[in-house]
Amino acid sequence: TTIAESGRSIFQNSSSNLELKPSSSFARRSPAQSRSSSRPTSRTSSPSRSESSEELPTNVSKPQQLHTLPQECLSGIPDRPLQHFDEMGGVMNYALNPMTYSVIFILIIELLERFAFYGINYTQTSFLTGAYDKNWNAGMEAVSASTYVAVSVAVAYTTPFIGAVLADGMLGDYWTLLFGTLVFYLPGLILIALTTVPGVLGDDFNNTALATGLLFLWPVGTGIVKSVVNVFGARQFHPLLQAALIESYYVNFYMSINIGALVGGIVVPLTAQVNVTLAYFLPVAMLALGVTTFCFGTSRYVRKSPNTSGGDALFSKKVGRPEAESFNLGVVLCISLLIIPFNIAYSQMSTTFIVQGTVMKKAFGFIDAACMNNADTVSVLLFGSLIGSRFYPWLQKRGIKIPTTYKFAIGSVFGVLAIGWALVVERMIHNSYEKHGTKISILWQAMSYVFIGAGEIFAVSAAYEAAFSVSPPEKKVLASAVNLFCIGSLPNVICIFLYHVCAPWFRNSRGTTNITHIRDYASAHVDNYFWLLFAIASSGVLINLIPAVKEFVEDVEEKNTDLIKTPKTPVRPPIRERKEMMANDEESPLIKAQRHQAYLKYGSGPVLNRSGSMRAGPNMLIEKSKTAKKHMKKRMLKVLYGDKTRSVKRGGTTPPILTGLIPPAGTPPTPRPTELRSRANSG
Repeated sequence: TTIAESGRSIFQNSSSNLELKPSSSFARRSPAQSRSSSRPTSRTSSPSRSESSEELPTNVSKPQQLHTLPQECLSGIPDRPLQHFDEMGGVMNYALNPMTYSVIFILIIELLERFAFYGINYTQTSFLTGAYDKNWNAGMEAVSASTYVAVSVAVAYTTPFIGAVLADGMLGDYWTLLFGTLVFYLPGLILIALTTVPGVLGDDFNNTALATGLLFLWPVGTGIVKSVVNVFGARQFHPLLQAALIESYYVNFYMSINIGALVGGIVVPLTAQVNVTLAYFLPVAMLALGVTTFCFGTSRYVRKSPNTSGGDALFSKKVGRPEAESFNLGVVLCISLLIIPFNIAYSQMSTTFIVQGTVMKKAFGFIDAACMNNADTVSVLLFGSLIGSRFYPWLQKRGIKIPTTYKFAIGSVFGVLAIGWALVVERMIHNSYEKHGTKISILWQAMSYVFIGAGEIFAVSAAYEAAFSVSPPEKKVLASAVNLFCIGSLPNVICIFLYHVCAPWFRNSRGTTNITHIRDYASAHVDNYFWLLFAIASSGVLINLIPAVKEFVEDVEEKNTDLIKTPKTPVRPPIRERKEMMANDEESPLIKAQRHQAYLKYGSGPVLNRSGSMRAGPNMLIEKSKTAKKHMKKRMLKVLYGDKTRSVKRGGTTPPILTGLIPPAGTPPTPRPTELRSRANSG
């Protein structure tokens, strides 16, 4: 009786999310069973309706949707009605609308942190060379100042690994963010600002203090915060019931970055022309305001405990459960490398686009090559708003999910268009000078920045999302650090290498690389360099459209989302090993009884195969009728969570292995096999 009830319970709890295939290891059906199985049933007559009603939604954000959720997903807390149990058994409660409940505080600190970063970054070269104060400065030449700033940016995009170790293995996301901000970031900004005040740090300009702030404290704090903040925001969403909302979150996150960059890139440089000390204390004030705002939302955050086993657990291949697939950060690196071609095009905004813009005529008398970077920011804000609030929701309503590699390909297409437009501008510069001896307006460059901004929304924001989704829970910040390394460090290293290899194309007729004047620029061959960039960006499109690359990324996403959705069950040996075991081992009476009970109930034994995905819908351009959606079934939550809900709500102590196996009290005994056989024959 217990065996029969156990088989029924396992089958009912698992069949909603598991594929069933007949196994030849069981006996054939009897004629009576064959006739009964051929009869139509209500369950098979309307599979679409029953399956859709059993699927868990992935965009829960309204109170009306709570009535459709199983009890295991509900916490009973008004402000945080959604409940989830992590792989360690911890209970986490989520709000219906995380964007307005808690994420808004995270987006504010990111916006103000970007204000501080770009406000300092855009003006450092001019400050070091004495453009703002000829009497009090570091006394550096342009090349030395540019190298100084480049080193600080390189450190900023390398130190996210420190933040990853702290967040995933020691302090957690929340305390790591505060640690990086209060211990490194703010002190670094204060030290940089104090160097602008004559006499405060010494009678002479204190280069040691400047180096400490600019090359150590400020970039280290930037890297720590940058690696944590986007992951911490994404973790405010329920991993199952709000998985479809994370895509829009990352678009809003990237828009917050560009709002801060736009405002900081305008306010700080303009203020520095009047008072550099006031200008450099503005980032200090903005970041302090951001930290204060972030602390106001402390009670609302979902804060996951770190893996206290230390750094070894972070870099180990096995994660979470013994049955989990092996995982290493090389997988995240491989996915992030797919946007390297676009990021190489993106890096031209601060290099060759500036070089090209220096020989063009200023617009309205004050818009120069440096100011054109704001066109990229405006483009990101515009396209981000349209894509995040219109395009993605429109696709979601129609059950369409753009594959990650296709997003990378779309972003690379915009990178190709940006470089292609730069080639058009290059030809216009040469024609105007050779025919009329005049310059063209700097506004002709705007389209290159607009295309780059549009590409960022697809490529860079998708890279953030991919790094978060394909990494296991205890390695998400470390995966974010790998992604940032591919976004900010590797492309610039490649560009430096290309610049030195292609140096002959930047030489003028006199054999020097000084091409800041239109006459020298016209005698160089910068267009050859742009053609090389055009080929690199085009390769990014082709690589991301390769079916094998698309399948690889989707397979990685599928495997890692299954770590959340698949119950803790023992690893099933390969079928060949199972057959050998069955051939070599003599069946015990218990196994024979189990096989006989399965035969009486099902006719043949079910083979259970895992299936399911957190993806919002089928891939782009695939019809719904041809590809079934992969959603988690409601009844599967009982297997996924086991007895965790019981132990939390009623203090139960039933072992997980017995959950669903022990029949409830009062269940009538199952008829004996002889009785079942006689009923089947008479039927």
